[in-house]
Amino acid sequence: MTRRAFTSRRTVLLAAATLLTTAGTVVPASADITAKAPSPPGPHSSAAVRAAERALDALAGHAGEIRAGDGQAFKVVRVLLDRDGDSHTRMTRTYDGLPVLGGDIVVHQSASGAWRGSSGSLAAKPADSRPEVGASTAKKRAVTGQRKAEGSPALVVEARTADHKPRLAWRVQTVGRQADGTPSRVLTSVDAATGKVLLREEMIRTEAGDGRSLYSGTVPLETTKSGGTYQLKDPSRGGTYTGDAENQTDLCVLVWCLRRAPATVFTDADNHWGSGTTAHRATVAVDAQYGTSMTWDFYKKVFGRSGINGDGKGSFNRVHYGDGYANAFWDDSCFCMTYGDGDGTNLGPLTSLDVAAHEMSHGVTSATANLTYSGESGGLNEATSDIMAAAVEFYANNPADVGDYLVGEEVVLPGFGRRALRFMDKPSKDGSSHDAWSSETKNVDVHYSSGVANHFFYLLAEGSGAKTINGVAYNSPTSNGSTVKGIGRDAATKIWYRALTTYMTSSTDYKGARTATLNAAKDLYGAGSAQYSTVAAAWSAVNVG
Repeated sequence: MTRRAFTSRRTVLLAAATLLTTAGTVVPASADITAKAPSPPGPHSSAAVRAAERALDALAGHAGEIRAGDGQAFKVVRVLLDRDGDSHTRMTRTYDGLPVLGGDIVVHQSASGAWRGSSGSLAAKPADSRPEVGASTAKKRAVTGQRKAEGSPALVVEARTADHKPRLAWRVQTVGRQADGTPSRVLTSVDAATGKVLLREEMIRTEAGDGRSLYSGTVPLETTKSGGTYQLKDPSRGGTYTGDAENQTDLCVLVWCLRRAPATVFTDADNHWGSGTTAHRATVAVDAQYGTSMTWDFYKKVFGRSGINGDGKGSFNRVHYGDGYANAFWDDSCFCMTYGDGDGTNLGPLTSLDVAAHEMSHGVTSATANLTYSGESGGLNEATSDIMAAAVEFYANNPADVGDYLVGEEVVLPGFGRRALRFMDKPSKDGSSHDAWSSETKNVDVHYSSGVANHFFYLLAEGSGAKTINGVAYNSPTSNGSTVKGIGRDAATKIWYRALTTYMTSSTDYKGARTATLNAAKDLYGAGSAQYSTVAAAWSAVNVG
């Protein structure tokens, strides 16, 4: 294959043109606005385009740092501009035309274009684009149990493994169902030199766990009048709506669904929705719509982010999914959130405020750092949803569902045996989550490896030791015996969001998350600030050094 040097001017122009495209743009420039930049330029501003061009032009002078070389090309997918003019340009990478998974970077520059470093995890330059193992062998290696391989394997460069070394790989998609009935689409990377499975990534993001809602009391709703009826569709939040899945499930192959459970929008004659009980089918729809409304408002008012993708586009909810389905999930392919009614013994309907915020935040992660849903980056992906869900609960300030650091506490029933799905002050209280990092953290389910980041965030916000917040008692330990004094929930949330959107990339691990949050704290509060030193102390307290 003929190689093209990564510094090619044509590559620069193509990437810059992507920012200017109004139809089919991967991500519009400057769609994300950080807490540091309350008054940004427009989504396709000349400032954003200049920043993108400067960042691309600067790559050649920093090839060693970013592991660039011949055969590579870079494409800008997002630009964040701070109020002081600093820019943070997120790029994807290809090698000999193949996507380099885990090769994404963020270039940081001053307003004048001075290089201020980069964020990324690639450990070496890609050096191979010729497979020794065939596609058919890779497909066989990817299949497990009752799963079925679909479509043709595609060559990629896989660099999201623990050592972050790039390896030529076949990417194979298999479909099936998870143990609880959740649809499953797994992308498996098989080493094209050895046939070894390098990584499996589940593409369905799950949660283990005026309308009269089931969990949040009577809440206001923005609806749409259509003829003589009202639709549960919010024109003020990108057209977000809630539909009835009619207790059906999806039948999906590859990224297409041959049969997708319906999302028949709920309607009502008098614009008063639900009854506050599950006897009325619209009650849990009220919860789901309210949850997405509060999450939308939180991201908009706190961070200036308009919708999941930052483009003002609404998503949609499906409730009453499946029969006795005790879970909820976010799916990129439909840009939607789906909720089951629970099994009636362990879990009720999965439509509580924090579960809705959790699932919607998976979409935000997908649109920004795109943390791989496997290993430590998968734990960070899950933790981001838990962290933002807690922040949304406190933001909503709903007396029927007060803010707390418990995950899914409203949906658990007596048969579940504990108060919540997860506990951020001491994650191990769920019986499986990790309170602190160890060499085994990367090997556990992402809902359990998330405990390290959840614990870090709790310590950063509230500190260690015993305390009661909104009537909930907490007692958070540290792995090193230290005492941590929290900086407050608002500052902790702003630091995490800036780290996610500005410094984290697809294969960020816990060590990388420490660096990302320290950079974010420095940006927001200064390197000598109490916030910066507490970020360091909180990570040390969960054994991330």
